[in-house]
Amino acid sequence: MAAAGPPGGTGGPSRGTQGAGRVASRTGPAPAAPGEGARPGGAPVSGDGAGSGPPAGEKDPRPARGAAHSVPGSAASGAPPAEESYAAARVRLLDAEGGAPRRAALARATDRWLAGLLHGAAGGAVSGSVSGAGPGDARGLRGVALVAVGGYGRGELSPRSDLDLLLLHDGSLRPAGLAALADRLWYPVWDMGLALDHSVRTSAEALKTAADDLKVTLGLLDARHVAGDAALTSALRTAVFADWRNRAARRLPELRELGRERAERHGELQFLLEPDLKEARGGLRDATALRAVAASWLADAPREGLDRARARLLDTRDVLHLTTGRATDRLALQEQDQVAEALGLLDADTLLREVYEAARTLAYATDVTWREVDRVLRARGGRRGAARLRNLIGSGQRGPAERTPLADGVVEQDGEVVLARTARPARDPVLPLRAAAAAAQAGLPLSLHAVRLLAAQAPPLPVPWPDEAREQLVTLLGAGEATVQVWESLEAEGFLTRLLPDWERVRCRPQRNAVHRWTVDRHLVETAVRAAALTRRVGRPDLLLVAALLHDIGKGWPDGPGGHSATGETIARDMARRIGFPPADVAVVATLVRHHLLLVETATRRDLDDPATVRLVADAVGGRGTLELLHALTEADALATGPAAWSAWRASLVADLAGRVGAALAGEPAGAAEERAERAPGAAEERLAVEAWRTRAPALTLRARTEEPPPAEAELEGAAGTERAGALPLGVELLVALPDRPDALAALAGVLALHRLTVRTAELRPLRLPPGVADGLEPAPDRTGTPAGAGPGPAAGPGTPDDPDTPHVLLLNWRVASEFGSLPAADRLRADLLRVLDGTLDVPARLAEREKAYRPRRRGTPGPPPRVTVAPGSSQHATVIEVRAQDAPGLLHRIGRALEAAGVRVRGAYVSTLGANAVDAFYVTDPAGRPLADRAADELAGSLQAALV
Repeated sequence: MAAAGPPGGTGGPSRGTQGAGRVASRTGPAPAAPGEGARPGGAPVSGDGAGSGPPAGEKDPRPARGAAHSVPGSAASGAPPAEESYAAARVRLLDAEGGAPRRAALARATDRWLAGLLHGAAGGAVSGSVSGAGPGDARGLRGVALVAVGGYGRGELSPRSDLDLLLLHDGSLRPAGLAALADRLWYPVWDMGLALDHSVRTSAEALKTAADDLKVTLGLLDARHVAGDAALTSALRTAVFADWRNRAARRLPELRELGRERAERHGELQFLLEPDLKEARGGLRDATALRAVAASWLADAPREGLDRARARLLDTRDVLHLTTGRATDRLALQEQDQVAEALGLLDADTLLREVYEAARTLAYATDVTWREVDRVLRARGGRRGAARLRNLIGSGQRGPAERTPLADGVVEQDGEVVLARTARPARDPVLPLRAAAAAAQAGLPLSLHAVRLLAAQAPPLPVPWPDEAREQLVTLLGAGEATVQVWESLEAEGFLTRLLPDWERVRCRPQRNAVHRWTVDRHLVETAVRAAALTRRVGRPDLLLVAALLHDIGKGWPDGPGGHSATGETIARDMARRIGFPPADVAVVATLVRHHLLLVETATRRDLDDPATVRLVADAVGGRGTLELLHALTEADALATGPAAWSAWRASLVADLAGRVGAALAGEPAGAAEERAERAPGAAEERLAVEAWRTRAPALTLRARTEEPPPAEAELEGAAGTERAGALPLGVELLVALPDRPDALAALAGVLALHRLTVRTAELRPLRLPPGVADGLEPAPDRTGTPAGAGPGPAAGPGTPDDPDTPHVLLLNWRVASEFGSLPAADRLRADLLRVLDGTLDVPARLAEREKAYRPRRRGTPGPPPRVTVAPGSSQHATVIEVRAQDAPGLLHRIGRALEAAGVRVRGAYVSTLGANAVDAFYVTDPAGRPLADRAADELAGSLQAALV
């Protein structure tokens, strides 16, 4: 709040006068209007702070209630004038070591000085104007009190802070005497060159003003008695707090809106190169607002680290005041080196990292606190409505809080993600990532209690991570904007550096570049957020998302010969191994990090018509899949950097370059999918195939897959005498053989969806029986009446027999995981599959019923729209349809039904779920076993996309 100077003056002393605490000359006094709360110049004044007392951990600067101050240098003692003593005390304190003790000492010295001023003012006032006060009897004052409010009330006096003062009276004083008393108080303050924010009010006037002005309320919540009638101050504080608590349900939303408006004007402190320590989001105003919320008794902030964060911002502001000689809260670039040196920090970057860390703590506490306020207010409203309903229906019982399952060990309750009652954090190292991924995908926050419980109990992940942990990380990163709040929750409790120790090097690291709007770590997360919207463009969204998260990780280390990209390649390679990627994927991630600037720099600085330019990029990326990923990463990186980093012109240049390089790489051999399909069947597959052929019914096996520790890790554990909790589950391998029929894919996918099994990977391929195996085996009649061998034979293609008349079955190899931990028995799966195939179990109807039951409570984060494309030239024997979509229960079942409805035959399928993204390829033919014509293929892609929207 702006401070007022004396009438006719400039509002404050010169830099030199204020810095030395010297006495400034008085210019043109004019009396303050009693009861109007006016400063000279006519502007109404109020305190601007909030909270209910001094900062936690600091000594309360308030004097004992009713006690008189001993003021050195008072007129009664014959010592030097009080203002000279105070000036000397200010000089001494401002030369002393800073921090909370100095702020409290400065407040105490100011208290003593102001008490002396009130003492002298009462003694010199018109006789009888102050009831019961005789000359020199400050402790006998009745009916008037001097009250510190706002920052001064909290004892947070920085070197150039203004003094927030309220002259409180009971209304019994004569106006002339009150005006004279106010003049004798305010003018010595101005003469000292101090900024003053003052008002003169009765308690009733103060409460009325507070009711109309939230900022006045916030100041009064920090009211602290300085001198005079302590009973007046005590009564005012009691009334202010009672009113604040009674009206909390109405006034807290006002306070929240005030913070939002301030954040829009001043930005987020933790990302600004020249932050406003007070007004920006995560600054001192927010710390004050948290105290006000706590004073309402409605909700409280998470206290861990708050005092330290607030003290860091106050310490920085103190030094900034002394360095500039001004009452400023903006940490300008030109001041940062000097402020860092005065605080004993290495450099300006270290200063900003500490300031950002403090702001991040306050911003997170603010978010958590307002969520809790919303929850409490929502519950109050709900309880009132429920009570009315119970009265109407005659039931006095309250139902339990509704809990919606989201993942194994994770549920939604009251708008937050919490742990299920059956969760066992101490035995489930993947639970933190699973809970985070579920929260982000649902667009919900992780509850503070859940995060802290996980931080306290969850064991560390083994290195390298198990597959599920990696998949959950990818799912978290793929949630888009909802990723950010969940990521912040994990960071606030130290999870990120536990999971990825190298992340500490980029946390809160500033980027002194006008183009960048985020710190390094937030830029990495924002790049992953932008990349999530591009996952339909790539075949490996998991590699895109992780590369986005790591692409600038090298900025946490000193630049080597190749800059942060070369440094980051080494770090990213280690981190990708830790996350559990296989060597080939580690190499791709490292390449993406190493060359994440290659496309945009080449496209904007080189001649694209020069074959050497295209050859250079082609040699660097090595393959079309990597090029596809690099193109998406380039766009995501630029979009996350800032508006100046990406434009339609840049996008067109990069797309042109990527197209040229892709054409140069088009001579690559066919993808690995067909090679994978042509592998020889194993013994278990052959046994199932024979059984399915003989019985003309599905045959299946269900086997849990586990991951044992690497040999080196196992040796270390054995040598240390530690015990491993057991092999980590990777999912369940489901192997199914069944007669060749068009509805096989949809049927099995539907059964898995009914049993809440998530498909992680899947392959479908025709499998011919080994020579001689089928000899003498007459297939039994099909349960649905389809004779063996009926229907068109499959064309030669991936996994298909060259001779359509060769005995064959469909083989489906799936890796599935249970959504909620419990696995169905194999015989139940087979029984339900038989029911679906013979038409007695209606999967779509069952899935629709379940979706209807959950839809009102399911608010998941919407992903990019599905994308269905034809991959021309990918196979000589079939048409390849590629589907990229947001994973959802029953997705593969819907795809299978759409393919069946289109009248095509699925000759091969390769399904992958990468985080929250489904990346599938289907090899289809017409009923005669031939690839589809171009027009028919395009129509199929269109109808399939329409079925998924």
